[in-house]
Amino acid sequence: MIQATTIRFLKGLKRHNDKAWFDAHKAEYLDAKTDFESLVSTLLEKMAVMDPSLRTLQLRDCVFRIYRDVRFSKDKTPYKTHLAAGFNQGGKKVHFPGYYLHIAPGGETFCGGGIWRPDGAALKKIRQEIDYNYEEFHGILQERKFRRLFGPLEDDDSLQRPPQGYAEDNPAIHYLKMRNYIAGRGFSDEDLTSRAFTRKIIDAFTTLKPLIDFLGRALD
Repeated sequence: MIQATTIRFLKGLKRHNDKAWFDAHKAEYLDAKTDFESLVSTLLEKMAVMDPSLRTLQLRDCVFRIYRDVRFSKDKTPYKTHLAAGFNQGGKKVHFPGYYLHIAPGGETFCGGGIWRPDGAALKKIRQEIDYNYEEFHGILQERKFRRLFGPLEDDDSLQRPPQGYAEDNPAIHYLKMRNYIAGRGFSDEDLTSRAFTRKIIDAFTTLKPLIDFLGRALD
């Protein structure tokens, strides 16, 4: 679970995203950081049992910094207004299918998994795996609990036309046009402070594991 003080800090940071406010509330940030890291540590323990490929991950491999890199961005606000962690083989900096947790008040908290913006070579491998093993892939997405938690797999960045080498009448064409393979579910602010929050995250990640394994197999 997340403490109410962490939620208050994030709400304040969203209203006052500047260095002066952040410096004046540094102690509150450090408390929020510790609170979030405690949750991530608990998740790591449970996920190492669920997914043995994550057993070597340490806290530092998963938690993202709150400081934004503004060098190439038009948005010069210095801080992220959320707390986030990624769980995948090799850590958050390795671009491989994995799990993600995003804590942001105002009903913007979510967890999910998959792979976002794979490079051309990786995307080609994923499409080939889907094409060759479409029945298996479709079965993962149609599993009752998967559909209940995540709904249908969609991608707003999908191609308009079939990728090279695939026909429009391919049974898997909806998925072959995708550029991102991400499934996620949201949480309310009430969920954040509930004792059931950790269990709900693990439940979602466990349901996602067959999709993560499928995508990872494509890239092995």
